[in-house]
Amino acid sequence: MLKIGHEVVRPGKHLGDDTVTISVPEELETVPGIPLNYREIDWYAREYPLETMNINERASRDWANSIRDTHVEMREIRKEHDKLNRPLIMAARLTGDQEPTAEATGEDVTEAIKAKCRELGYIEVGITAYDHRYTYNSKKDWVKFPHAICLAYEQDFEPTQTIPSVDAEIVHSSTYRTEGAAGLEMAKFIQSLGYRAQVHSPNDNTGPYIPMFVEAGLGSLGACGYLLTPHVGSRCRLMIITTDANVTHDKPVDYGIHAFCQVCQVCVNRCPGRALMRDKVWWRGIEKNKLYFKRCRPVMARYLGCGICMKVCPIQKYGMGTVMEHYAETGQVLGKGTHDLEGYELEGKGYFGPGEMPVFEREFFNSMPHGDTEEWAFESFKQKAIAAGGQISDELMSEFREEVQRGLSQSRDNLEMMEEVDYI
Repeated sequence: MLKIGHEVVRPGKHLGDDTVTISVPEELETVPGIPLNYREIDWYAREYPLETMNINERASRDWANSIRDTHVEMREIRKEHDKLNRPLIMAARLTGDQEPTAEATGEDVTEAIKAKCRELGYIEVGITAYDHRYTYNSKKDWVKFPHAICLAYEQDFEPTQTIPSVDAEIVHSSTYRTEGAAGLEMAKFIQSLGYRAQVHSPNDNTGPYIPMFVEAGLGSLGACGYLLTPHVGSRCRLMIITTDANVTHDKPVDYGIHAFCQVCQVCVNRCPGRALMRDKVWWRGIEKNKLYFKRCRPVMARYLGCGICMKVCPIQKYGMGTVMEHYAETGQVLGKGTHDLEGYELEGKGYFGPGEMPVFEREFFNSMPHGDTEEWAFESFKQKAIAAGGQISDELMSEFREEVQRGLSQSRDNLEMMEEVDYI
């Protein structure tokens, strides 16, 4: 039995459930939250502000969507989601300008807000300062209020274990819509307390939210790039609501995950695209396992959204408390090396058990376009001009103009079903 360094006590999974205690072995203790270098974070935020990948990687997004659309069921799922989700996004965009519907009493409303969030179905609720250093450059002027209510909504267990699959994609998108609708209800509640609230739709993100969730004590950044929450690990969808309400901020927690992921490595070993870095690096002021986007998106595009890193995470499968208890007792990672945790199937490729991995040709990854639509249009134009011996025909110029115009038109609408993966 390993020596326990400290215990973390969290609210139960649902409103009214008993509290849960997570025992963190001493050898897994590091720091609350994530190791940070604030000077580097400040410098990058100032000199190289973040931008949504829907803009920076628009070319690969359009490419991925064109591939997904060749899969009839996936195309219909995406069309239905877009149809049902757009009104939720548009309603969320209006919330920041809506006035309170009552007079504020001046009392701290933290517990009232958290209780209402839990009543609406959120399994994790925490409050921290909204961190503008993580705001996308295109959203800098949009965020109005200082406090961030960080919210996680559980994705159903059974379909998630079938990743990658059509059923998993259905529950993926429906969870976004359910929590988006709940967020609008939450805004009305905050307004009824005499304060303003701005809903940041989960499909219209203002930035990468994971650093704020960690700061609010709701989990840790895993090696998979997802937030690992106490109850369901990465099997949840994230959103925030900013407010000017009188609230108290939560604090980051050392769940032992920062060190545990280095021992576990299941997601790193099982990623079909080899997109996860085994060793941590310092990136934009954060110590983390960096993701290789160029090896991640090609697999996601071709294999039903992939998500295998979510499926094979023991925290997702068994819960943080159970995994930590097993590790403290045995020194082993629960489920590691078993088909129950590590097995998955890729459509057209077959089943892969522990130690088995799919093989892809180099062109599988190299064929993905990069950059925004205009950059890729210019790159394509340049390659075609070179192939034509440097001759630039009127037809080639016309094709280039059309591609650029299409990109400019599409950039006005950046709505997209997002993954809460830490690509920063």
